[in-house]
Amino acid sequence: MNAFEIRILDWIQTLRTGAGDTFFSLVTHLGDAGIFWILLCVALLCVKKTRRAGVAMAVALVCDLLLCNVLLKPLVHRIRPYDVNPAIVPIVRKPTDFSFPSGHSAASFAGAAAIFFSGRKKAGIAALVLAAVVALSRLYLYIHYPTDVLGGAAVGVLCGWLGSRACARLARRFPSLAE
Repeated sequence: MNAFEIRILDWIQTLRTGAGDTFFSLVTHLGDAGIFWILLCVALLCVKKTRRAGVAMAVALVCDLLLCNVLLKPLVHRIRPYDVNPAIVPIVRKPTDFSFPSGHSAASFAGAAAIFFSGRKKAGIAALVLAAVVALSRLYLYIHYPTDVLGGAAVGVLCGWLGSRACARLARRFPSLAE
């Protein structure tokens, strides 16, 4: 599987441009430590009308952190593609943790899916598109294998769904959350 995935990543490298390098280098930073999604979560929590989505997102991001970074990355222990193919020198700082699943993809899809599943469909679709671009940036930058990104997206969507379900339960217990 690694050889096939390396071929995909090498093909993506043939599409690189200066503008693409700049764009994807900037976009990928939206997923650094999940900070963009955390700040968006805080903003949603501060507005009564979007608080439910914010709670769902908070639960989703915590779930993602535990599942992705605490459980799966150390368990799978997959090395990064740039370590397998040292001919490629990434144009962004090399991560020091393991490759599977993609934490950037997982956090991005967790936040976006939480918004979507909490009933904010239009905002959720926009967030899911952004999450997909962040995930694509990880391939473009040769930081993750395609299955790392797909695995991260799956973990993220699961966490987003769990966050929305947990929020729905909390809303039954705390009716002010449902407003």
